[in-house]
Amino acid sequence: MIDNKEGYTLEDRHNSRRLRLQTLVRLRWLAVGGQALTVFIVAFWLNFPLPLIASSSLIAALAWVNFYLTIRYPPTHRLEPPAAFALLGFDLLQLCALLFITGGLANPFAALVCVPVIISFASQPIRYSTALIGFAMVCITVLAFSPFPLPWFDGVEINVHNVMQFGVWCSIASTMAFAAFYAYRVSMEASQLADALAATELVLQREKHLSQLDGLAAAAAHELGTPLATISVVAKEMERELKDDDRFREDVMLLRSQSERCRDILRRLTTLSSEGEAHMRRLPLSSMIEEIVAPHREFGIALELIEKSPRKGEPVTDRNAGIMYGLGNLIENAVDYAREKVIVTVEHDHDKVLIVIEDDGNGYAPDILTRIGEPYVTKRQKEDTAGGLGLGLFIAKTLLERSGASLIFENRDPESAGARIRIEWPRMLIDANSTK
Repeated sequence: MIDNKEGYTLEDRHNSRRLRLQTLVRLRWLAVGGQALTVFIVAFWLNFPLPLIASSSLIAALAWVNFYLTIRYPPTHRLEPPAAFALLGFDLLQLCALLFITGGLANPFAALVCVPVIISFASQPIRYSTALIGFAMVCITVLAFSPFPLPWFDGVEINVHNVMQFGVWCSIASTMAFAAFYAYRVSMEASQLADALAATELVLQREKHLSQLDGLAAAAAHELGTPLATISVVAKEMERELKDDDRFREDVMLLRSQSERCRDILRRLTTLSSEGEAHMRRLPLSSMIEEIVAPHREFGIALELIEKSPRKGEPVTDRNAGIMYGLGNLIENAVDYAREKVIVTVEHDHDKVLIVIEDDGNGYAPDILTRIGEPYVTKRQKEDTAGGLGLGLFIAKTLLERSGASLIFENRDPESAGARIRIEWPRMLIDANSTK
């Protein structure tokens, strides 16, 4: 699935969630230490009967595999999903084998079966995690039929009723499923948010780069001025010395005229920069809105701009790349999903600046309205939505909120079909002439 606005894929986001081997190795050393300490306490401190050789062998197997991974791969190695699935499956099998010979589901540590599954759902693609949780369900079912007794005091045998066994099975299974789903959702949302914010930074960087091109042009004009002046002086000297030489006279005159032409071009660039820099950096609110609206007028949709407040005393805004991109994106979405008309209303007073964007499309679907602004919301059916609902909208919302704006997405009144977006700033945040 691809977000049409930015070109990000779900596969790209899954590839960024690979588990680092060192993280798994450290968790396994913790498991080795915990298991060894538990076996030592049960066998030598509490003096409970315990299959010590079998338990020690299982713990040693986990330690040996962990040691091999430590010396075989560098700390920065990241596991491919099949490799991570295999290692987590081995961990699950080793733990269940240890539980099987020490009482099965009667063992109070049986709930630790959930740990590899939770790690998988927090870091691996869903198909591998689903397979692992299925394997875990099989394992805990086998544990319910363990013939080995729970290590306990001599002469005392703990018999767990079948109903209690079933209750423990249900408890572990439900805990595993709930924790796995929760870990998956939290991890996925965090990954999506991180990727979306990275895309936001790239968009903002691009907009700032475009706005700085005039400064680069002025710098180039300044740097090229000196060598062109030298060329012009040399051309004048050559013209004076060779004016009677028919072989070179026309070439020298052409060289001088073209050097003068280059100097004139650079002079105009420098003049535009020095005279227009302040104008380009700051502009009235009405001019900024018109500049944002203008590119969207040629798409067969009537785009009406309404100014409710007089231009006299209107805010003078800095040329903020984030604001211009964000508003432009929202207007573009409104044009895309309007039937015939989009209305942009601008209003300002001493306290606030308000911009309202309305279209006459079908409005936002109820299930989408509560999720607007989340990254990668890609349900965008033109017949039942009224604006871009993917990463582009998230970027626009994020950039506008960074400038201090508050946004409200809603449908218009029942008698007027379409969607409405209200963007409001405290005037002191957007007016360059205000004391901030």
